[in-house]
Amino acid sequence: MSNWLLPERLSDVLPVQARRIEQCRRDLMNLYQTWGYELVMPPLVEYIDSLLSGNGRALNLRTSKLVDQLSGRTMGVRADMTPQVARIDAHLLNRSGTTRLCYCGPVLHARPAGMLADRELLQIGAEIFGYAGVEADIEIIDLAMHSVRQAGVEHARLDLNHPGVFRALIQADASLVEHADGISDLLMTKDVPGLLALGQELDGAQPQIVQALLDLPSLYGGVDTLDRARHVLPQVPGLSEALDELHTLVNVLPGHDFSIDLADMGSGYGYHSGVVFSIYATGWHDALVKGGRYDGMGRAFGRARPATGFSIDLRKLATGLQPVPLTRAIRAPWDNDVDLSRYISQLRETGEVVIRLLPNELYDIDEFNIDRELAFENGQWTVKAIEGI
Repeated sequence: MSNWLLPERLSDVLPVQARRIEQCRRDLMNLYQTWGYELVMPPLVEYIDSLLSGNGRALNLRTSKLVDQLSGRTMGVRADMTPQVARIDAHLLNRSGTTRLCYCGPVLHARPAGMLADRELLQIGAEIFGYAGVEADIEIIDLAMHSVRQAGVEHARLDLNHPGVFRALIQADASLVEHADGISDLLMTKDVPGLLALGQELDGAQPQIVQALLDLPSLYGGVDTLDRARHVLPQVPGLSEALDELHTLVNVLPGHDFSIDLADMGSGYGYHSGVVFSIYATGWHDALVKGGRYDGMGRAFGRARPATGFSIDLRKLATGLQPVPLTRAIRAPWDNDVDLSRYISQLRETGEVVIRLLPNELYDIDEFNIDRELAFENGQWTVKAIEGI
């Protein structure tokens, strides 16, 4: 094996793309600050007991484990930052009112989330803690839409669902409860043959509930999907309430390009308790943004708080964006002249990029457009355009 090969589904980010990602990060961090979100930076690894407290099977499978050499306890490399931010709100900040937090950092998936997914993500996101009303969901969705527009995404589509629909169907049939995770996975991929096969294997399952689960992947489309769902799905406890919450959100949000997908379970980590949403756009094979309400996650850390938020993988986001224009740069010679060094410093302080070439240097640069140079003329250093550029 060549020593430069990386593990499967891990990759380096080269200069032009790295600049695009970093520009997105700066722009979004500035955006979140203007909305009043405070920045937190949780650690890359934590004890596994804390990292997975109250979260689903999928997050456990995507979390890489290692042994802490100091304590001997098992630690995990985070696969999602949301539980960490919930811990900070519940246990460290311990505020009584509403708290708005944002974050950005790498996460690692032990297993890729999809066929085309990477295992290392640069996750950025925003969360609201301590407010149970629909107004917090509206703000989070509005901020998520602003985020993709800020990054340069056009014609984004907002996709809504409520896991309460799925849970109401599962809880209406006790024979399905232990298979809930597997059924959720099948719904996420709209695997109707897989759902049908599972329904046939479960002899005690209620036919009307199995049929309802088979109907969920087809309950996709515009806002009228909610009315279709009321006619197609059985009236089991909790289902109408979940559909009502979706109707309320659709009615109060400003004019977005909506779609409803009652098979889309959001992040897939199983911790969402209310409305979930995804944002899609042409040019990306998967959702750019995933988010939703996850009340009570902080219970494992001593305080069950209402919470809603979203996250974005900046590396994935950047793959479909236009490249950042090359930065104009000035070429400077290697010279021990004090005046030259002083002039270079002045130029850099004004924001100019000045690349001082080493003696006999052969340079090969992707990120900069060197269209000017420093030349000594009439007893002083001046900036001149490079001929032929």
